[in-house]
Amino acid sequence: MPTETNEPNKLDKLIALCKQRGIIYPGSEIYGGLANSWHFGPYGAMLKNKIRQAWLKHFVFSRSDMVMLDSAVIMNPKIWEASGHLQNFTDSLVDCKKCQKRFRADHLLEAKSLEPGYSKEKPIDLSQARCPECGGELTDVRQFNLMFKTHIGPVEQEEAEVYLRPEMAGMFIDFKIIQQAARRKLPFGIAQIGKAFRNEITPGNWIFRTREFELMELEYFVHPNEWPKAFTMWLESMKAWLKSLGVKDSNLVFQEIGDGERAHYSKRTVDIEYQYPFGQKELYGLAYRTDYDLTQQAKFSGQDLSYTDPVTGETFVPHVVEPSMGLERTLLVVLLEAYHEEEAPTAKVGETEMRVVLKLPKHLAPVEVAVLPLSKNEQLSELSQTVAELLRAQFIVEYDATQSIGRRYRRQDEIGTPYCVTIDFDTAQDNAVTVRDRDTMKQERVSIPELMAYLTAKF
Repeated sequence: MPTETNEPNKLDKLIALCKQRGIIYPGSEIYGGLANSWHFGPYGAMLKNKIRQAWLKHFVFSRSDMVMLDSAVIMNPKIWEASGHLQNFTDSLVDCKKCQKRFRADHLLEAKSLEPGYSKEKPIDLSQARCPECGGELTDVRQFNLMFKTHIGPVEQEEAEVYLRPEMAGMFIDFKIIQQAARRKLPFGIAQIGKAFRNEITPGNWIFRTREFELMELEYFVHPNEWPKAFTMWLESMKAWLKSLGVKDSNLVFQEIGDGERAHYSKRTVDIEYQYPFGQKELYGLAYRTDYDLTQQAKFSGQDLSYTDPVTGETFVPHVVEPSMGLERTLLVVLLEAYHEEEAPTAKVGETEMRVVLKLPKHLAPVEVAVLPLSKNEQLSELSQTVAELLRAQFIVEYDATQSIGRRYRRQDEIGTPYCVTIDFDTAQDNAVTVRDRDTMKQERVSIPELMAYLTAKF
């Protein structure tokens, strides 16, 4: 039977598979690695790109009220002063006096269930807590800013200090120029996909929390009275997005964040949480940020970021609804949902073996069609190359002639390829190939002239 639950050892199996198949593996490994740094290999890079393209199609290209932005990673540091990141973008840090290990204070509270529903903006009391590693006494809580600091220019001086962006602020900074240049009326949104950086104290759980990651965010600008409608609309859109990724409803929790628990700028926040093998934790967030961002940036820059309604003549500072999604966490959830172990028949009649298969949604599969000659026979190789070139006009194709056909099927199962096309010794006579379905393992004979249409219909 296929695995259905996110049991703890499922993550270990998935990590091992991803390293073996070149999906995700430790970064800088030939130098001993770098803590919580991950590289996305040939299939991982393709899978990330497929998710990006699917996100853009779902949230941007299918709508008439969205535009795109690609802003700089390094921006004027006053932006982060205005947003509150210089003052408030911190984690509470404690050290063990005995073993010297370092922890985030809120994670210790969470692990010990000392204060359910804690808020990072309230004082943290660790008087009852001990080191989870050795039981030693902990230091007092101190604040640690999460932004990566660097310098521009040849001299490292205070005036030259800048930061790697911890989130996407470009949509607020460029609101006015985009609204005017794109000739947009409210409501409209600005979407961006890009790198962000946070100097996490305790990164971990594979790609769940890393110091370098990719955000997929949009800021939706509305009239102050229209935010509830926009909030509901984007929440439903995020639910539809998760469904398109193959995420089961039973693994999701929609957490309404109560008063006193939200960030100071938010009037409503819903955290979309997921049942990971390591516990229920945040996947996405949806926040109504009021007019906080535009008001702060206008105040610190001295620029007018208000909007005048061309019909009513009313002038106001737009309010913002923000759906925020991380690419790596999306990828992690997609892989967890897709990973299955199940009994599969072998070449010997009546015998089975355990197969590992990534049942990825077809539109996300890194390889869409694998072309497999039954043997390395020259005639079969030529026919197979011809079929592969034919299919590359429309699909992402991998050609594989190494090892037995059974092993090649298993390899394609493990990287999530939906269809394998096998060219055998009958192909030269009947001009047909065998198409194997990844999920059902059923095989069907299809003529080469009809192959493109057959596969197109499957996708």
